[in-house]
Amino acid sequence: MSAQSVTPWPDDEPPLPAPTRAAGARPWRVIGHGEVPNGVWRGSELASQVSETLSSGWPELDAELPGGGWPRRSLTEILTSQPAVMEWRLIGRALGSVVAAGGEIVLIGPPRLPHLPGLAHEGLDQKRLILIQAQAPAERLWVTEQMIKSNAAGAVVAWLPQARQEQIRRLQVCAQACDALVFLCRPEAARHESSAAPLRVHASYGLDWELNVDLFKRRGPVHATPLALPSVPGGLAAILTPRLRHPSRLFPLPEPVNAAVGSVAPRHRPAEHLAVH
Repeated sequence: MSAQSVTPWPDDEPPLPAPTRAAGARPWRVIGHGEVPNGVWRGSELASQVSETLSSGWPELDAELPGGGWPRRSLTEILTSQPAVMEWRLIGRALGSVVAAGGEIVLIGPPRLPHLPGLAHEGLDQKRLILIQAQAPAERLWVTEQMIKSNAAGAVVAWLPQARQEQIRRLQVCAQACDALVFLCRPEAARHESSAAPLRVHASYGLDWELNVDLFKRRGPVHATPLALPSVPGGLAAILTPRLRHPSRLFPLPEPVNAAVGSVAPRHRPAEHLAVH
């Protein structure tokens, strides 16, 4: 290959002409280092310019949610390993507030029927629950979009395990004009997929009745560790003994290991896994 000559930038190149302003326009303001207008959100800060929110029912969770609660006019994705189980524990308190204010809750395609006695402990009157059994993925998407556009419910909870990226983006555009809380429930495998939902959380159970919530996407800095929220199911708080409130204490501590002679056999057989949820 033959070498190509490079023409240097001439030293006597005339400076670029200054941009012109329209007549009567305000003079430009040069923003100095470290000075940002109030309307600009920093990525390192928790966003506070959220149109409207509703408290989640946990002060420690509200402190980590942009705007101090579950957002309206926006989508919230909830990812779990057990569909139609953990979602109620996470959003049940907020849905109870919606019902208390006279709103209705629309459920679209739940894989299991809700446990009405348990929901009653969260203040959810079954007369305020509207269940839509849409089976096909296209039907669920269509019903979800129509309910968001109608802006007639206090909250919309839709189970969309097979929703694609462009479909969620369309729902997010529709949700920007909706006053209801909109929750999309999806499997935890969707965590590795892109999503237009501004808020995405992963919920899982802890051994001592706590609910572990990982805010892996929000308008703000990365949340390093999951939140452990006290979440004894409704109706059990009055009958659980102090010992059963901490099932992890029922498991024996692991035996120390002697590096010279190998592992020491445990003196006690480990307790079997307890089904506490």
